[in-house]
Amino acid sequence: MKSTFKVLFYLKKNEPKKNGRVSIMVRVTVNGSNTQFSSKLDILPDDWDTSKNRAKTGKGYSSENTALNRLLDNMKSELTVHYNRQHALNGYVFPEQIRNAFLGLEEKGNTLMTCFTQFNEQYERKVGTLTTRKTYTRYELTRQRLLDFMREHYHTSDMPLRKLNTAFVENFYLYLRQTCGIAHNTATKFLQRFHGILTYAKNSGLEFIDPFVHYKFTFERVDRGYLEQFEIDRIYAKEFVSERLRRVRDVFIFSCYTGLSYIDICNLREEHVKTGFDGRLWIMTKRQKTGTDSRIPLLEIPRQILQRYAGEAKNGKLLPVISNQKMNDYLNEIGVLCGIEKHITFHLARHSYATTICLSNGVPIESVSKMLGHTNIKTTQIYARVIDRKVSHDMTELERKLDARRRCLESYPTSK
Repeated sequence: MKSTFKVLFYLKKNEPKKNGRVSIMVRVTVNGSNTQFSSKLDILPDDWDTSKNRAKTGKGYSSENTALNRLLDNMKSELTVHYNRQHALNGYVFPEQIRNAFLGLEEKGNTLMTCFTQFNEQYERKVGTLTTRKTYTRYELTRQRLLDFMREHYHTSDMPLRKLNTAFVENFYLYLRQTCGIAHNTATKFLQRFHGILTYAKNSGLEFIDPFVHYKFTFERVDRGYLEQFEIDRIYAKEFVSERLRRVRDVFIFSCYTGLSYIDICNLREEHVKTGFDGRLWIMTKRQKTGTDSRIPLLEIPRQILQRYAGEAKNGKLLPVISNQKMNDYLNEIGVLCGIEKHITFHLARHSYATTICLSNGVPIESVSKMLGHTNIKTTQIYARVIDRKVSHDMTELERKLDARRRCLESYPTSK
């Protein structure tokens, strides 16, 4: 059954203005419930017909009253349109919904920046428990990039969700690539976070057409760098005068032989190093990024590094870890001193562990994936490519076996 709907205009006589005029109020009633708000119009009390809820017109009254009645009629028609739209969408209507839609309050809450700000405020409260500060800052950066983009391309600082379309998404992508100089994969990550905000808005009950509905996220395959064994050995064996470089080198080499990321080494505590079922020391921890288990047998070199700093690091940490930015600065310096031309970052150690330390020495990719704490072996395949030296080694082994078989066959007497 359709709900009852009524619009009534009345005067707010208890608060007259200095010129004697009073405000015309609007009352919207739906099924007995109502809400009131100002029409932003006013009139002299004597010019108002209380029985008709309209301005008096005709002989002796100003033509201004006729124009005022047209405004009131237009207002009632607009309120009726909002009522019908809400009823068609939801099957029910609250008077506050009609008021908000008419005054533009509904639109103000249904904007991109409003939703993004709400999402980020909630996300920040999860930092330290359900998510990390780094991930939160990425959402903040995405919000800022969108804000800068809208100001440059649309000359506005916000956009109603209903006005977002495929062209907006494509233009934002091009802005990231061309104006910000961001690579394709990184730009796609920005778009994924943008889409995440729209999903949040949808789940919050807001109604709009998703501009990503036909958008397909694609990533280019990236050849991730790594250090070869002789480069790792050169860094490990190098004598540094500077204590800070020695410490950075040790933490980096530790990662090269364990595959732990920067943040997971930061979180490494004594309770994470345990004796395993085989009597060897293992690192048993959870990756902060994914929360998955990471179990890594401790090789001799990282074990010696842990012994070197036993009881020395602060706040219960096992290793003297400094900020990631400083770590990367010093690693560049180490690379120059060691005559290594590659751009060395801390994450390069994780790639080197997967590729050089493990795969090239015959460790199965399933074992590498488990130690890296990956949830999908495809992720490991991105990190760990089979390098030429491993292919050469495998083919040499194959050639040796085939040659032995050939010699064995040749030793048999030929039958006549």
